[in-house]
Amino acid sequence: MLRPASMNNPQYLYLNSRDEFFRVDISKIVYFESDGNYTNIMLNNKLRATVGMNLAQMQTILAENLKDKAGIFARIGKRHIINLSFVYHIAIIRQRLTLSDGENFEYNLSISKDALKNLRGMYVAK
Repeated sequence: MLRPASMNNPQYLYLNSRDEFFRVDISKIVYFESDGNYTNIMLNNKLRATVGMNLAQMQTILAENLKDKAGIFARIGKRHIINLSFVYHIAIIRQRLTLSDGENFEYNLSISKDALKNLRGMYVAK
């Protein structure tokens, strides 16, 4: 059976703290959500991990560890970093962003209108 190269060679994000270690396939990360000095990581199989760093620190780790592949993630507003591969629906008036693979999961996030307009601008030429 043939598989895409990304499935044969997944790239992992390694997060290590004093008490915990996470090894996460970056293609499975749907979004990161700020929770004060913590960041929640939501995966496409509904698993959730919480790490002891704020969202700005997570952004730095993504850029340093993933290099060019960090471009699949974008900071959206103050509370989220999303995987651009899972953007399904942007509802600016309702301030809702739906992240989905189209069949297995759906996450609905409350995002500011300005952040959603900027996100839409990444996809739609003016």
